[in-house]
Amino acid sequence: MDVKKINKLFTNDLVAINMGLESFADNLKKEGVRAIQVNWKPPAGGNARMVALLAKLGR
Repeated sequence: MDVKKINKLFTNDLVAINMGLESFADNLKKEGVRAIQVNWKPPAGGNARMVALLAKLGR
């Protein structure tokens, strides 16, 4: 483990990556935190049966 590399992480500015409610990223930005909003949704709307069917199609 390289302690110097780990310690360097704590000297850099914080950047948050948000994959949830956009308002969470907005609130971070209002507080001066750099935040990136990722518009992600689970495959097939999170429907496990549909995800399994899509997986079979991808084979």
